[in-house]
Amino acid sequence: MSKSQVTTRRRRLPRSRKSHPRVQPRLILASGSPRRRELLSQAGYEFEVVAPPADELTHDWLTIRELTIWNAARKAGGISVRIPEAVVLAADTLVTIDHEVLGKPGNLEEAVRILTRLSGRVHEVWTAVRINHAGQGKAQSFHEMSRVHFRQLNDRTIRDYLAKIDPLDKAGGYAAQGYGTEIIECIEGSYSNVIGLPMERTVRALGAFGVRPAK
Repeated sequence: MSKSQVTTRRRRLPRSRKSHPRVQPRLILASGSPRRRELLSQAGYEFEVVAPPADELTHDWLTIRELTIWNAARKAGGISVRIPEAVVLAADTLVTIDHEVLGKPGNLEEAVRILTRLSGRVHEVWTAVRINHAGQGKAQSFHEMSRVHFRQLNDRTIRDYLAKIDPLDKAGGYAAQGYGTEIIECIEGSYSNVIGLPMERTVRALGAFGVRPAK
């Protein structure tokens, strides 16, 4: 075979591609709630905590849904203006029965009265969530409502339960987690919402902002 008949084929080797880890936006939880911190941590998120500057407001002319969304938006907005490059997550939770908001009890006897009122009845837990990314001009709000069915409780059961927790930092004077099964018969809707943050929807919403669990 002559030299002119020889065809040499040269194959280009693929260039090596360097894998770069995906950089996630900075996530800030605008809440002082240890329960919300625990829920985010358990879900695998890496985040910072910055206490929101805005106080929670109450107005009779707003519905529970409107009030929680308004408060969550105020909390997130107060941090977003200071740290526009971060994704800011804020939430507001209210416990209601007979269209009345039950706040945190001021003392043990008030906690007893609240749980006595909830005994054997169904009440609602409303949480609004607001996520802001001011640097990208993005924001999203949503709310979740769960119905909590209480067991029939007597005075001894209530006082035994309150001796095991700190009711004074909890709306409604109780916690769904831990010893919650002693007083709660069942929950309709999101369990984590009753704790303080509806994680099912929160995970999806954070994903839309490019924030995903680290593990």
